Amino acid sequence: MKQNVMIIGMGTGGTAVLKLLSHSDLFKIVAVVDIIKEAKGIDLANSLHIPVLKEWKEHLKNDIDVVFDTTGDESIHQEIIKHKAKHTLAIPGSVAKIIANLVQEKESLFHLINNKKRQQELILENTHDGMIVVDRWGKILLFNRSAENILQIDKENAIGRDIIEVVPTSKLPRVLQTKKKEINQEHILINGSKIFTTRIPIFREDGELEGAIAVFKDDTEVFNLAEEVTNLKEVYSMLEAVIQSSDEAISVVDELGNGMIINPAYTRLTGLTSEQVIGQHATIDISEGESVHVKVLKTKQAVRGVRMKVGKQNRDVLVNVAPVIVDGKLKGSVGVIHDVSEISQLTNELHRARQIIRTLEAKYSFEDIAGESEGIQLAIMQAKLAASTPATVLLRGESGTGKELFAHAIHNESDRKYNKFVRVNCAAISETLLESELFGYEEGAFSGAKRGGKRGLFEEANNGSIFLDEIGELSPAMQAKLLRVLQEKEIRRVGGTKAIPINVRVIAATHVHLEEAIREGKFREDLYYRLNKLPITIPALRERLEDILPISERLLAKINQDYGRNVDQISPTAVKKLKSYHWPGNVRELENVLGRAIIFMKIHEKQMLPEHITSITQVKQENGIEPKVPLTDNTGSLDDMVINFEGELIEQVLNKNNGNKTKTAKELGISVRNLYYKLDKYNSAKNSTQ
Repeated sequence: MKQNVMIIGMGTGGTAVLKLLSHSDLFKIVAVVDIIKEAKGIDLANSLHIPVLKEWKEHLKNDIDVVFDTTGDESIHQEIIKHKAKHTLAIPGSVAKIIANLVQEKESLFHLINNKKRQQELILENTHDGMIVVDRWGKILLFNRSAENILQIDKENAIGRDIIEVVPTSKLPRVLQTKKKEINQEHILINGSKIFTTRIPIFREDGELEGAIAVFKDDTEVFNLAEEVTNLKEVYSMLEAVIQSSDEAISVVDELGNGMIINPAYTRLTGLTSEQVIGQHATIDISEGESVHVKVLKTKQAVRGVRMKVGKQNRDVLVNVAPVIVDGKLKGSVGVIHDVSEISQLTNELHRARQIIRTLEAKYSFEDIAGESEGIQLAIMQAKLAASTPATVLLRGESGTGKELFAHAIHNESDRKYNKFVRVNCAAISETLLESELFGYEEGAFSGAKRGGKRGLFEEANNGSIFLDEIGELSPAMQAKLLRVLQEKEIRRVGGTKAIPINVRVIAATHVHLEEAIREGKFREDLYYRLNKLPITIPALRERLEDILPISERLLAKINQDYGRNVDQISPTAVKKLKSYHWPGNVRELENVLGRAIIFMKIHEKQMLPEHITSITQVKQENGIEPKVPLTDNTGSLDDMVINFEGELIEQVLNKNNGNKTKTAKELGISVRNLYYKLDKYNSAKNSTQ
């Protein structure tokens, strides 16, 4: 359902908001307001057929969900708050300013992306080699201009069709089947033309076949000239003209392997001039691999499709060399060098992009957040606004409310979604390891440090997002170091002296009351203000009981998949029973209860009934009386029984403390890290018995 929006003030900020929201499916702009006819955004509003008003009070009715005040006048903002409906969200000018900056940045990025796209298209369309790329089913994805010229087929008649329909003699289907490279193969077209083609399968990072690429060129004239020449002196001028005018890099050596001729394309490719090559041995241009000229001079046989690196820049090339025979005597060899570094670079970039997408750790989006209550919808709206900005986000709420789910969704909604999402539980990593985990370390920084050092999690998340869970559990020393990272946007590895710049979006989460922690001296006030730029409070489950049914249905689908069951319905009486409980463990506890219910249901049962939901009545905390911990009926070893007993006791105290781990650890007389350790052991033991 779309949110009705009114924008007051059509200056720079209002115009930016209008531009952003007019492209969104989540908002409907019902009116814009400005007393100045010449205001910057009025013409835009008229072009979008949006009503333009001079007064806002009489139009600020119950059907307005969100009002943006971009006037910058605090008195007007107070008037808006006074006259708006209770449910209407009033957003001040400071947010509009952020949106204005965001729109400007977005337009700049679009311009940059379009330029990059045009550059890549220019490279592909103007390369001398024909290129055809097919997907794993043999459908043509790319068909460049050289391919059109060589094959005499229009691009429009090729893209999207099966390769065999377009080029009946193509061997790309064979490459898709065998998954093997075919380097510099001679290929005869239907019209009798001869081409030399290299066919390479394209794999994803996980080894799955993605498609194949064919790179080909009509080399007939150059190689026939090199193989059939009978008098080098008589055709020297012709040969030199061909070589000098060719777009392909060509080099000619004499029978001793010393350079005789190179063309301008060769100099552009290798960076070597004629003064550096002529008279020098054929190995002068090789940076990796063996000289093909030398091999041809020894065997007097043409060699094609040799991969090597040449020149000062280590350019990746394919080399074809043929002998020059005059009156039956070897007089030298001629080589044609194909530059494939651009293709390799584009292929590598494609592989890297796909690897990033596949290895993203942010698994959830806003669509995975269930619930229609006012509290959760407000949190979602705030999170979507936060996702559109680079600002630090602080997620607040009790344990089990879904703070990590929100962190995933914010990352996946942001412009960093194709970069890494790194998660860190600040309370689960020991104090001695946390600094090196976050910031990395240099070689020799401490005993056991890896050779060459190690990148930290902030470096791993560069250009992406890092989720710092349980931020309230950081020690004062780590708080100071994190503050420096947020202020300076750089990190320093343990044992290092060099500052490493980073570009990371920080999403923090805590169930701790940070304001109280500041008063007690346990949390730095300056770090709090750095983190609290965009605070989002996620309501507890007991505060939105109307969301229990949609959340349960979503959890039920997940549990069915995990356990291989087919429970597809929760009875109304079972839902009523779930709503009668106060849920101290929030959504995490709800998932635990539903999972336990499904385990004890019969295999043929498809509807969950009240009698299946027994676990929420096992722990009662009426009148502040501590629940008794039942002895487990585990018949395993003493260690297993101790682990289960400790785990059940911790779960009960956690429920009593509404999931607050710090308070639970204090009550049990153990550290927070020890609490996490015992819970992990308990959960591992429990999962192994299921």
